[in-house]
Amino acid sequence: MDEHSNRTGVWLVGGRGSVATTVIAGTAALRAGLAGPVGCVTEQPGFPDAGLPRPADLVFGGHDLSCTPLPKRAEQLVESGVLPHGLPAAVHDDLVAADAEIRPAVLPGRGHRQSEAAEAVEADIAAFRERHGLARVVVVNVSSTEPVAEAHPAHASARALRAALADGQDVLPSSSLYAYAALSAGCPYVDFTPSTGMRIPALAELAAAAGLPYAGSDGKTGETLLKATLGPMFASRGLDVRAWSGTNLLGGGDGETLADPAAMASKTTSKQRVLTETLGHPVEGDVHIDNVPSLGDWKTAWDHVAFEGFLGVRMTLQFTWAGCDSALAAPLVLDLARLMARAQERGVRGPVAELAYFFKDPVGAEEHGVMRQYETLRAFAARLGEHR
Repeated sequence: MDEHSNRTGVWLVGGRGSVATTVIAGTAALRAGLAGPVGCVTEQPGFPDAGLPRPADLVFGGHDLSCTPLPKRAEQLVESGVLPHGLPAAVHDDLVAADAEIRPAVLPGRGHRQSEAAEAVEADIAAFRERHGLARVVVVNVSSTEPVAEAHPAHASARALRAALADGQDVLPSSSLYAYAALSAGCPYVDFTPSTGMRIPALAELAAAAGLPYAGSDGKTGETLLKATLGPMFASRGLDVRAWSGTNLLGGGDGETLADPAAMASKTTSKQRVLTETLGHPVEGDVHIDNVPSLGDWKTAWDHVAFEGFLGVRMTLQFTWAGCDSALAAPLVLDLARLMARAQERGVRGPVAELAYFFKDPVGAEEHGVMRQYETLRAFAARLGEHR
C-alpha cells in the first residue's frame, strides 16, 4: 500500500475557532509525541483494528470569517488555559501549514448568491484534496450555532432545492449550504453543532444518491454527557425523576453566539431532548444559558434533579460540571473525522446512527443512553475493521 494512500483531509467549517485550533494543535502534538491521546475514544481498546486513518495521516484545511492566523489563535488559547504553555511554538510549522489551507468563509449576501457560494466552497475543497493527494476529505462543522432554520418548500426534495438555487434563491441556512457543498464535492459531512446542517430532506436525498455518509448533531461534551449517563441510571432503578433544571455559564465565542435567543433556542432543544428519551417521559425544568465573557473558553454547569424513591420519599441530586469545551470537543472531532473517513471507504452511506454516542441530538438514532450508544459504536468499529 502506498504510504500516502490513506492521507485524509479534515475540512473544518470554523477553521480558526477555539475547537478547530485545539484540534489542529492537538493532532500535531500527537504526531510529534508531545501528548497522549487522552479523551480520544478511537484510541481505546477495540478501536485500533478498525482501519482508521492515523492522526499522522490527517491534513487540515477549512473556512472561517476570522483573519487571525492559527499560530496567534493558539497563543490566545494558551493565555486562557486551553493549550499548554510551549505547545504553539513546538507545533508552529503544523499551525502555519494548516492556516495556509484556511479560506475566507463564502457566504451569500457578501457578493454571492447561494448557488455561487456553494460552488466556491466545493471548489475550495476539491482543490485542497487535489493539492495534497488525499484519499478523501471529511467536512466537519465546528462553527457558531445558528438560529433554528425556517422551513422552505425547496427543502422538500433534491430537485426542488436545485431548482431554487439555479433560480438564484437563497433558501439554505449556512450550515446546510456547507453540507450541500460537501456532498457536491463527494465528501462525508459531520455537524458538531446543533445547526440545521443535514436535517433537510433534500440533502438527505442528495447524500443517498451520492452514496455518502453523514452524522450529527451537536457534540456531547459536558452537561448533556452526564444527563445521558444519569438518565438511564434513574430509569433502570425505577426512581421517578420529577424535575431537572440546569444553568450553564459560558464565555468565548459560544457564549457570545448563544446570547442571541434565536441561536440559544436550537441549543437548548438538543440539550433537553436527551432527558425525555432516556427517562421515557418529559420532566419539569429548563436549561438556562448565560453569557459570562470573563469565563473565556471555560464553562460551568449546575444541575438540580428532584426525584422520588420508594413510598414517595423525595430526594435530590445536585452536581456541578466545570470544564474546557474546546479540550473536551477536540478529541471527539478527531474521532469523528477518522470514523467517517473509514465509513466512506467501507461504503457506508446515509445517516450513520452508530455515531450517536458523540451527539446530543443524533440523526438516524433514537437511543440516548450513553452506555448503549457506546456498545453500538464499538460494534460499528468492529464491522469497519472486518476483512482488512
